[in-house]
Amino acid sequence: MDIAELSTKILSSDRRALARAITLVESGRADHRAQATELLDLLAQHKRQALRIGLSGTPGVGKSTFIESFGLMLTEQGLRVAVLAVDPSSARSGGSILGDKTRMERLSRDPNAFIRPSPSQTNLGGVARRSREAVALCEAAGYDVVLIETVGVGQSETVVSEISDLFLLLLAPAGGDELQGVKRGIMEIADVILVNKADGELKSAASRTCADYSGALRLLRKRPQDPAGFPKALMVSALEDQGLSIAWDELQQLDAWRREHGHWQQRRAEQAQYWFHEELRQAVLSQLNSAEAQGEINQLAQQVASGEVSSVKAAGLALARLNITTG
Repeated sequence: MDIAELSTKILSSDRRALARAITLVESGRADHRAQATELLDLLAQHKRQALRIGLSGTPGVGKSTFIESFGLMLTEQGLRVAVLAVDPSSARSGGSILGDKTRMERLSRDPNAFIRPSPSQTNLGGVARRSREAVALCEAAGYDVVLIETVGVGQSETVVSEISDLFLLLLAPAGGDELQGVKRGIMEIADVILVNKADGELKSAASRTCADYSGALRLLRKRPQDPAGFPKALMVSALEDQGLSIAWDELQQLDAWRREHGHWQQRRAEQAQYWFHEELRQAVLSQLNSAEAQGEINQLAQQVASGEVSSVKAAGLALARLNITTG
């Protein structure tokens, strides 16, 4: 693969080249990782940036419907939108099992939109391990807004805050005991809560749910990266395209305030540090998963099971070959 040529095509907004590049960065092969690093270094020199919006919500809340309606609204305004949808993985093949591209048929046909589903594989936190690199590729390809849809399984999906500038949490009305629907961990990272399906018979229930969460947000500790009134809860109907423009205006207002007051730049720097440490952690884990290391680890595991050695001492012995000491 000619990395320089691939880089040039991505910078010229070649969608096929972008898809190839994302496949490359998602590969675990050593030669592909070296090529991916070279490609990302080349593209980073151009310093293109987009507004990164993370999005999560409980299953059935209508994330795909919202993203399609929201994305179409943005493309109608002349913006280019990329959607990175992280799907649950097949236990057999490891591939995506939901297929967001087929569920966003109208948006997938829009020439100003790009949709890429990625399998979560064994990664926790609602995003795939290489999602951040995929975001960087979309930025280099000239997309103005990158939407990162997480798996949508619950409160563990806080890792998305390390990949996005703004975080949206979608909730459904009339879910029963609404304030128990999503726990505090994910509530604390939400910038805007959107109560979806605020239409038809559910509109009054959506209004009550929105009021409940507005009250709950006021009880949370004030965050330094928020202007007055944020985080906030709003009602939308992705099905009827209601409230989407208001939500977009609020997001733009929040983004502009954070850029003006230096929070945006600080957060991007903190995220870069986070992923540096994550890469180190994954590098150590990959060494432990090598065939040679697994042989030693299995022997030590048997000794732990028989009581010959403690688990703490065995872990220290396993890490000694990597010149890493346990704390």
